[in-house]
Amino acid sequence: MEYRFYGWKSADIAPTDEKYAEISSPLVLYDMLSEIWCRYTCAPRLREKWSPDNITLGQCSITAFLAQDIFGGSVLGLLRSGGNYHCYNKVGDVVFDLTSEQFGDERLVYGDDPEQLRLIHFAKREKLKRYEYLKAELDKRLELKRHGASDSISAPMP
Repeated sequence: MEYRFYGWKSADIAPTDEKYAEISSPLVLYDMLSEIWCRYTCAPRLREKWSPDNITLGQCSITAFLAQDIFGGSVLGLLRSGGNYHCYNKVGDVVFDLTSEQFGDERLVYGDDPEQLRLIHFAKREKLKRYEYLKAELDKRLELKRHGASDSISAPMP
């Protein structure tokens, strides 16, 4: 698979949670999430623009918090025009943004951005539900892989 997300070349981080031992790096997580991201997991304000050609659109916060569950570190937020934050991960000195592709050729500048807190993001019930769905689908796929089931599993819409 060709990777285009920010930091993919240096995203060599092992999981901190044994539950996710099979997800040996953010690259593996990206591969798995590529089969799960969908219109439902996209932020509601962006759903009309979501498409299979831009699967990472509107997925940043829920994806970054899920990556934090697996690899530790911090979720940081880049302030965008309109007042929204684009979330990404920092683990030690490694910065990666699994959903940066949604911006196409726009070059984001990662730096001294504020930490993003679950308490704030998940105060929005719809965002918490999308995160829980993404995590449950990932867990389901891991469980099926552990039992030798097919790698080709389509995510049912809630």
